[in-house]
Amino acid sequence: MNQILVIINRLSESFLLNCKLFALTLLFSLPLGLVIAFGSMSRFRPLRWLVRTIVWVVRGTPLMLQLMIIFYGPGLLEMSFSWPGGDSGRFLAATVAFVINYACYFSEIYRGGIESIPRGQYEAGLVLGMTKSQIFFKVTLLQVIKRILPPVGNEVITLVKDTSLARIIANKEIIMMAGEYSSRGLIWPLFATGIYFLIFVGVLTILLDWLEKKLSYFRA
Repeated sequence: MNQILVIINRLSESFLLNCKLFALTLLFSLPLGLVIAFGSMSRFRPLRWLVRTIVWVVRGTPLMLQLMIIFYGPGLLEMSFSWPGGDSGRFLAATVAFVINYACYFSEIYRGGIESIPRGQYEAGLVLGMTKSQIFFKVTLLQVIKRILPPVGNEVITLVKDTSLARIIANKEIIMMAGEYSSRGLIWPLFATGIYFLIFVGVLTILLDWLEKKLSYFRA
């Protein structure tokens, strides 16, 4: 019994790394995705194509590969930059990789949402004497949030599970910890990790459903 409690405690501690990676990724990728979306819609053609090319590359390559390139790349290329040593450096590299990856995915969701708003609303705002920023924040943004919430929610739930990929650069998240026990002949910790993810995703699903209902007054 004591061994079971010790294993559950270690799995819980490892899952905290997944949670931290999840929270930091959302914190930075959501606003960064909006910036990238504006870049991909820029009227300055070189900037627009540069941003869209970067998004295409990031979305078209595996996140696992991006993790390895970001963490091992500076050393392999003999760059002056290097990640901090130990677990902190590995976690920082994983966070950077996740933020870049998910910001690119969110940017496409933002772009689709913004472009789905009828042009007539923008023109009506100008006729009423509103500035471009007022039109965006008071007219466009609220409708965009309602329209993009379901696809953003799907990406958020995917992010929960993708945090397990951090093990590829030896971040001691919950799957890696369970794998260490399975190598010793204990299989149940590996299956127990599913319970952690199911509970986390369940809570997020309830929260996202609640947000959709709160924004239902924007439904056309």
